[in-house]
Amino acid sequence: MNLLHKDKTFAPIRYPWDNPPAEGEAIEVAEGVLWLRLPLPMALDHVNCYALDDGDSWTIIDTGFASKRSRSIWEKLIQGPLAGKPIGRVIVTHHHPDHIGLAGWFMSEYNASLWTTRTSWLFARMLTLDEQDRPTSETIKFWRGAGMPADEIARREGERPFNFADAVDPLPLGYHRIRQGDCIRIGSRDWDVHIGHGHAPEHATFWSRDDNLILSGDQIIPSISSNIGVYATEPDADPLAEWLESCERLGALAHDDHLALGGHKLPFTGLRMRMHQLIENHHGALHRLQDHLAKPKTAHDCFPALFKRKIGGSEYGLALVEAVAHLNHLLNVGRVSRSKGDNGAWLWVRNA
Repeated sequence: MNLLHKDKTFAPIRYPWDNPPAEGEAIEVAEGVLWLRLPLPMALDHVNCYALDDGDSWTIIDTGFASKRSRSIWEKLIQGPLAGKPIGRVIVTHHHPDHIGLAGWFMSEYNASLWTTRTSWLFARMLTLDEQDRPTSETIKFWRGAGMPADEIARREGERPFNFADAVDPLPLGYHRIRQGDCIRIGSRDWDVHIGHGHAPEHATFWSRDDNLILSGDQIIPSISSNIGVYATEPDADPLAEWLESCERLGALAHDDHLALGGHKLPFTGLRMRMHQLIENHHGALHRLQDHLAKPKTAHDCFPALFKRKIGGSEYGLALVEAVAHLNHLLNVGRVSRSKGDNGAWLWVRNA
């Protein structure tokens, strides 16, 4: 049940800034809070990072990919908008490479401490140590089960897959654990920690007690939906259930005047409206998908029901894992059934 349905008088989503900071520059979005942007080599071509002034040092929120270009940009930022002041702490909202990529570099080069959730730290440490020259047999089995075309599987079998270590610097031992219910002092403000799930396990968000700011990472972003995916590591997972629960819970904390500082796109107000959208968008997708399954289909066959554009190229992998996530959720709530086809692909069909 969407608790936000009780009051549909939402303030509209608004963007106080029309444009992001230029490379190597910063925008002050509130006193002592700088908005920075790092490039990404993909369709979603940027990640937002933030620097909060702790007086004698800075706290950095998220870091961007580990790359020569990213390090050069950070060095320019440190000498420019950050005025050469020490980096005392890096806080990572979740373990994805665009958010934790340079945390190890800040630790080793700037003696910064790392603060993040236990799951984020464990995932990042494990994945940086798990380099593969070719896809594992479990991954290939997962692709086959999702209905990936045979020629696509054959192509991928012969290629080196993306490895976490390609974009994440090694993480030295030691971190400070962030937990649900913590209150952390950052940049002259006290921030309540609220944990979300679905996009990434144990994703930290930070809600200021002193004003209307939220550091929301990828748990709450405007205009695009965070990817909700199932992978070979946990093929029967239901991250969509976790995502919907998190959106309901965090939505109950939202106010129309909150300024959400997310991991991508622009800072925005109208948080109650956005939380409503995040929930309803997935419920709508689930209804379309269930209707689409009048006859048995693979996850690959479900793209037309879930996405409003043709999927190809670099988007294919993210689309496939998102399709599996929606199908797993429908299975767990009893709205569809599945059976294994002769070629090893799961066939999904709606229940009568």
